[in-house]
Amino acid sequence: MSLRVGVIGGGQLARMMIAPAVELGVELRVLAEDEGMAASLAATAVGDYRDAAAVLAFAHDVDVVTFDHEHVPQPVLRALVDAGVAVHPGPDALQFAQDKIAMRTRLAELGAPQPDWAAVTGTDQLQEFLDAHGGRAVVKTPRGGYDGKGVRVVSRAEEAVDWFTALAEDANGGALLVEELVDFTRELAQQVARRPSGEVRAYPVVETVQRGGVCAEVIAPAPHASERLVEVAARIGVGIAEGLGVTGMLAVELFETTDDRLLVNELAMRPHNSGHWSQDGAVTGQFEQHLRAVLDLPLGDPAALAPWSVMVNILGGPTRGSLSERFAGAMAEHPEAKIHTYGKQPRPGRKVGHVNTVGDDLDDVTYQARAAAAHFDG
Repeated sequence: MSLRVGVIGGGQLARMMIAPAVELGVELRVLAEDEGMAASLAATAVGDYRDAAAVLAFAHDVDVVTFDHEHVPQPVLRALVDAGVAVHPGPDALQFAQDKIAMRTRLAELGAPQPDWAAVTGTDQLQEFLDAHGGRAVVKTPRGGYDGKGVRVVSRAEEAVDWFTALAEDANGGALLVEELVDFTRELAQQVARRPSGEVRAYPVVETVQRGGVCAEVIAPAPHASERLVEVAARIGVGIAEGLGVTGMLAVELFETTDDRLLVNELAMRPHNSGHWSQDGAVTGQFEQHLRAVLDLPLGDPAALAPWSVMVNILGGPTRGSLSERFAGAMAEHPEAKIHTYGKQPRPGRKVGHVNTVGDDLDDVTYQARAAAAHFDG
């Protein structure tokens, strides 16, 4: 009988686990939130990931449960563990991807380099932080934000009053996270895979290009990265994976500062947009690696297959017609491009697919990826 992996969440990350699961002979089962989601090809159940009974019923005969997102509540995760289900990453690790204040606190204990930050419960505390950090700062809701959501740059404490009000109204109290506005030259991402038995593999550090708070492009490896930067990024990623007990894929989003430091921005404990390049540009892509890791199988080689790989997201998609109607033109003009779409309806700003290209010349690889992706715009 084949190994069985249950994925909670029916988005594109679960969808992109299907092909490597087939290749490995792994049975992939998906608990989707709704019918017709990106991973519907493998959806064996539809249910609410916040409902412990639904999640337990889904998980009762799989070998391991893993995730398409980090939003499954802690009580549901604990119920799985209490029922004897293997959960990777487990609740003890996932809590730090679910709560940014908890993440900052634990990373400080681990000695990971971070921006200055504070947990603030009201406008007076926020204003004090602003006054001490040049009058501008980044405010984040501790839970639920991604792709630029739940993040604001503020110069007056009053600009976050609505968030403080919302915290007070949910009757649970709590705080907002405020961070210094980092003077950075670029954003990087370091991916690490870790098995429950402890084996760790680090991918090449990559450069990410954000537009409107959403990842638009990834270049692997990060251009002009010194040997020291590569070593420090990998050390930070491995240290966090081991320190938090992460199992599966971990993405550590980093700022490279103007004074040549690396600071941890965000964490994701799952396959991540910054690793999509690896599907076509690495010996072992992140989706296969994640399956290997959560099943505690030997990890694959994360090395790059070519000097350069570029990933360009298809954001929004065509305003007329469907994505599939654009395939022929993109493929004809850019046969070297690998096109990945997610089975999602086009919508402004929505991630509906991506294009990967690999090769020896960065300018050409970048041009081909951008040009192929442009076929799906407008």
